[in-house]
Amino acid sequence: MTTRRSFLAAAATGAGAMALPGAVRADVPPGGAQGKVPLLRLNNGVPMPALGFGTYNIKQGAAEAVNTALGAGYRLVDTAAFYGNEEQVGQGIARSGIPRRELFVTTKLWIADYGYDEALRAFDVSLGKLGLDTVDLYLLHYPTPSNFEGTLAAYRAMERLLAEGRVKAIGVSNFQPDHLQRLIERSKVVPAVNQVELHPYMSQRAVREANARHGVLTEAWSPLGGIFANHPKDPKAVVRVLDDPRIGEVARRVGKSPAQVVLRWHLQSGVAAVVKSVHPERIAENIDVFRFELSREDMAALDAFDAGLRGGGDPETFDMNLIRARARK
Repeated sequence: MTTRRSFLAAAATGAGAMALPGAVRADVPPGGAQGKVPLLRLNNGVPMPALGFGTYNIKQGAAEAVNTALGAGYRLVDTAAFYGNEEQVGQGIARSGIPRRELFVTTKLWIADYGYDEALRAFDVSLGKLGLDTVDLYLLHYPTPSNFEGTLAAYRAMERLLAEGRVKAIGVSNFQPDHLQRLIERSKVVPAVNQVELHPYMSQRAVREANARHGVLTEAWSPLGGIFANHPKDPKAVVRVLDDPRIGEVARRVGKSPAQVVLRWHLQSGVAAVVKSVHPERIAENIDVFRFELSREDMAALDAFDAGLRGGGDPETFDMNLIRARARK
């Protein structure tokens, strides 16, 4: 496992062109009961699988997809109150028959529930839907700079949940460096994870470096760039990261799929990732990324794709006012 000391040491030395703390190598052995996926150790000592199964935009069939993923070897399952599928995710976990101690479950607090008491109530709702007694990782879904006092109050509630043992780790999602700095300055517990949109077209170098300085693990959502297909800005010109011929060239050279190449790039860059699919063959393919390694040259080539191209909500402006304005259109 990657310890916090080695995690921070790697940040200080800056190994590799884009490698940051926690980089997973092909020769890292699987982590015991966690099955096929190596473990990273969070800044509070909690072990977390380096690769997990995401459930965004899966509503019908979420239970089946989660059960399939767990059968394929995933042990981290990521959901959120906003996804509207926590109950189905819980059903998939129960259906799998895998002991709870072998699983790592993440969910997120939605921005409509920011505030101290509101966050505590929302956590109870999420826990009830999941059918669990504890959550392994609880995240703030967005920083909401326009209501940062509410964000801070919600995080204080999460600190209480951590102290009570109802969650094993707490963290944030979509936080930019200044958001993270402001939160750390006014809280007691440094977030364990910052989950952000991250793919070859937006590598989030500044965010990753800020996370590393604070001992926060970067975790990628939409690691394959699927957000562009889910929410295309121009339906007639959808950005498809995996169709990039440069990625295809690397994939042909190493004998893997474009998705496997991109996931391997994340892992060797020190980024954990949650990847989504409802197709059993792709679910199995996406976890089969621990038996090969990209060369330094291939890593540098993928690093160079960065264009700052964001597909999801802008963390600086995403708040309930924006959501209400969209709903009125």
